[in-house]
Amino acid sequence: MVYKVKAFAIRNGKEILRDPLSYIFCLGFPLVMLVIMTLVNESIPAEAGMTIFRIDNLAGGIAVFGQTFIMLFTAITVAKDRGGAFLVRMYATPMTSMDFVLGYMFPMLIIAIAQNIITYVASLVIALVVGVELSLPGLLLSVVALLPSAVMFIGFGLLFGTLFNEKAAPGLCSIIISLGSFLGAIWFDAESTGGVLLKICKCLPFYYCTKSARMSMALELGFEKLWLPVIVVAACAVVVATVSAVVFRAKMKADLS
Repeated sequence: MVYKVKAFAIRNGKEILRDPLSYIFCLGFPLVMLVIMTLVNESIPAEAGMTIFRIDNLAGGIAVFGQTFIMLFTAITVAKDRGGAFLVRMYATPMTSMDFVLGYMFPMLIIAIAQNIITYVASLVIALVVGVELSLPGLLLSVVALLPSAVMFIGFGLLFGTLFNEKAAPGLCSIIISLGSFLGAIWFDAESTGGVLLKICKCLPFYYCTKSARMSMALELGFEKLWLPVIVVAACAVVVATVSAVVFRAKMKADLS
């Protein structure tokens, strides 16, 4: 099983890395947003007291934002394989549905980790330029804390790629990207906003993804500040990954019948 999953995972990783758009969206776009939002923050008067775009708050949000594009490319890869009959041919091999699921998830998870590390390295450079202190242990902890978030977004991508074709899957992922970035409170301070909007944010896992990233970066290790958000996201990741695996297996059986 290990050999089969490894071979399939390597193939999927190469497919992603072969596409120039993956570098633009998974790496270039988050880094560009880091720079643009930092410039916006530097343009805001200090007396305004707005810190949401300051690099110590922004970095964690951008890391989560970048993961949403991992979801997009997971969906495109799976949908393309299904649409091109590649998976139908692969079903003739001794691989099980779980082998296929793990073969898709492992390379995407590695890419997500690499993406977060690159984002945080760029954040360290920006922090040095603008004179904001970032904790290296906090950044390392944030990479670990964002693992459940990465699994959740990859699970969404696998689910959409299994259920929809190559044209429809990216559109649905775009909806999740929009919801994840706005209701995840990446671009605004949900706590300060309060009211109905905060309640809506707390009903969705994206808010807890961003909170996990920011609290771990700040080394705020309390249960409600860090561990509760991590647990919530981990639970959602398990549910989404399980549902996507079950749906993939059902589709696999349907294609074979």
